[in-house]
Amino acid sequence: MLPVGSTEQHGPHLPLATDSVIAWTIASEIAARYPVRLLPPIQFSCSQEHADWPGTVSISARTLISVVTDIAESLRRNGVTNVVLVNGHGGNYVLSNIVQEGEGLALFPGRDDWAFAREKAGIETSAYSDMHAGELETSILLHAHPDLIRPGYETSDHLAEDRRHLLTLGLAPYTSSGVIGRPSLASARKGELLLAGLAESFRHYLDLFGPPA
Repeated sequence: MLPVGSTEQHGPHLPLATDSVIAWTIASEIAARYPVRLLPPIQFSCSQEHADWPGTVSISARTLISVVTDIAESLRRNGVTNVVLVNGHGGNYVLSNIVQEGEGLALFPGRDDWAFAREKAGIETSAYSDMHAGELETSILLHAHPDLIRPGYETSDHLAEDRRHLLTLGLAPYTSSGVIGRPSLASARKGELLLAGLAESFRHYLDLFGPPA
């Protein structure tokens, strides 16, 4: 399990390391239930859409490809032939290509995994509306790392349903706070159920690679 996060703004109430913390938390939940090994997280990735906010640190897609493929190759030389990338940042589109072009790689959570977990947890905001620092991310941290949350998430709701030029313009034209979602709906219980749902969904990924050696 290789968690892949980011270092980027997450509004006034979540830390810069939110995506890395979430990726690590998901991977840790899975490692506690299944016979997998857990690698340290990659904490910098493709966060160019957040470049207008202080604290955001990005690497290029080319660099992320190199880092992930180098890690996978290093593991193969040591007899580890299957690697699951646990992605915590929605902007890491390139991870899908890495998995498609590689061998013995998988990407988790996928869209269906998130949909299953969201339903199990009773997340009220749609997946599209709950884009950044919203109900889902805030819930996971409220459950697993409440000490990382600053005051104010109850009053930080902001929706931006028309984001058609996000890739070109970045996030700034669509939110002044960095939040797109409804963190006021978050709860620790929802975070607990989200992680449980993802862990349950992960059992299908074990079947991809056969029984553990």
